[in-house]
Amino acid sequence: MSKLAEFKALEAQLAAQLKQLDALRNDDKLKREIEFEEKLRNLMGKYDVGLREIISILDPQSIRTSTTLVSQAPRRQRQLKVYKNPETGEVVETKGGNHKILKAWKEKHGADKVEGWLQ
Repeated sequence: MSKLAEFKALEAQLAAQLKQLDALRNDDKLKREIEFEEKLRNLMGKYDVGLREIISILDPQSIRTSTTLVSQAPRRQRQLKVYKNPETGEVVETKGGNHKILKAWKEKHGADKVEGWLQ
């Protein structure tokens, strides 16, 4: 696309967006929403109340659902696994399968055989 065509396309988009902006400026619903937000923010400042407190006053059910999600049981810790290589006598202790030496053993000897080395 040439620079001139790109410029004209962007200019047309800008004109359309300016037209939408003018339409919104004259919209009574938008004016009422802006007025409501300003009054609400002034009241919040006057009484030193945050949005969460307002939501809990207007809809007490919403606080109950959000607190139950936060208070989930903690994950249980992984169990320590100890692998002993019978050929070298080397011992690897790990809580996960992403251990460098353990991966090397599994590549060399096979995963099934290495799992058999679990102490």
